[in-house]
Amino acid sequence: MNIAIIFAGGSGVRMGAGVPKQFLEINGKPILIHTLQLFQEHEEIDKIYLAMSCDYIRYTQQLVLDYRIDKVAAVVPGGATAQDSIYNALEKAEQENPGDSIVLIHDGVRPFVEYGVISNNIESVQEYGSAITSTPCYETILVSRDGQKVDELPLRKESYAAQAPQSFYLKDILEAHRAIRAVNPGYENMVDACTIYRELGKQPHIVQGNRGNIKVTTPEDVYIFRALIQYKENEQAFGFGLTDRLAAKMNRYRK
Repeated sequence: MNIAIIFAGGSGVRMGAGVPKQFLEINGKPILIHTLQLFQEHEEIDKIYLAMSCDYIRYTQQLVLDYRIDKVAAVVPGGATAQDSIYNALEKAEQENPGDSIVLIHDGVRPFVEYGVISNNIESVQEYGSAITSTPCYETILVSRDGQKVDELPLRKESYAAQAPQSFYLKDILEAHRAIRAVNPGYENMVDACTIYRELGKQPHIVQGNRGNIKVTTPEDVYIFRALIQYKENEQAFGFGLTDRLAAKMNRYRK
């Protein structure tokens, strides 16, 4: 069983749009739907669990119906933090699925992860027990503890930017969450599943991501996402660089 855990409880403060960023419409549909459709259309994904702010659960359920995202097994209430929201969705998944299910934890406002990256996450969990989608850093990374002076300067060739999905066996990531919650219930400094996993002395495995897999957080990100959509549409219209997702979808009907 391969399960997508999508958390989308953000308020959109940095976007300044007046509505949560996951509901902003790009090319006629909400960003959240763009994201959900990636997993809906992926043949290796069996179920989707979605964590959402309580104020928007009913609206989200209607969107899921309107766009026929029928892999969504449940929309659960989010928590005080992103990690709380993920934990709520993981607990719901635990109630309905075996512990050796693979879960792919993904942000609801990362609507451009490639089809092959999702497949590679699943394969990495099967082989290594985990998958952290990452891309090499093209810019120099600085570490500063006060925001003024440079404390550390990691080698660029050794620097990567962690993205999503971040994937594990269901029982393993739940065990990690519960261990952290026992000593750090507010998830202080636990920014993602990779941090939680590493905190327990476990070694997550890196999976190569795609550079277009942006997190739509600021108005500038919206323009980038629109440009990426146009690029993909041009690929399909003119026949160059046919996307992995579309090619796989078409091949299913040729069998």
